[in-house]
Amino acid sequence: MKTIHIKPISDIFSKSKTQIKKEEEKIKIIADYREKNSLVPSELSKLNIETEFKELKIGDFIVGGIAIERKTVSDFISSMLNRRLLRQLEEIKQYENRLLIIEGIDEQEIYSDEETKMNPNSVRGFLLSILLRYKIPILFTKDYKDTAKFIRIIANKKTSSELSLNVKKKSLNSEEQKRFILEGFPGIGPTTSKKLIEEFKTLKNIFNSSDEELEKILGKKSQGFKKIIED
Repeated sequence: MKTIHIKPISDIFSKSKTQIKKEEEKIKIIADYREKNSLVPSELSKLNIETEFKELKIGDFIVGGIAIERKTVSDFISSMLNRRLLRQLEEIKQYENRLLIIEGIDEQEIYSDEETKMNPNSVRGFLLSILLRYKIPILFTKDYKDTAKFIRIIANKKTSSELSLNVKKKSLNSEEQKRFILEGFPGIGPTTSKKLIEEFKTLKNIFNSSDEELEKILGKKSQGFKKIIED
């Protein structure tokens, strides 16, 4: 009599252990602990991305070998005005792969001078500076959900190189410190701050200089510069 072997029905429809493990395994990324207050990590969780929070000295996310600095439109404008972003851009250059995400372009117009109180061309010029001077790619996202989706795509690429978290805040030398302070004044950019330092050598000499001396370099801006110092 011929014996017929029938495979159990459960074996036909069951998934292999490898498949199950692959589906259950979550992709992990690292985020700065301050990102807990944003909606991005909760959205990442919905996309099966596990976020490990640490104190990152530089950047907001470490994803697939890429250091990411994330800014909402309002935060981008404010950090641009107070020059904080310039420091962050210099620091993130320590990573070979870096990215700036500007989030919320559907929620706030980045070039609106009514909302941002900034000349639209000043914003455009700053964006070009980030791309050309600092060599940092910029990604514009609609909202936090869009940001999370982009981060998921980056994480799925699984770049093999691991980034060191043991990076340091960049220490400015004496020349850079003086320029950093001067560029905090309205209307004074890198070129003007350099001219002031070349002419007067020290901040003390600059602040104590006469209106006539300042006007040679600053022109009409010298009045506003002196007013801030006196105030």
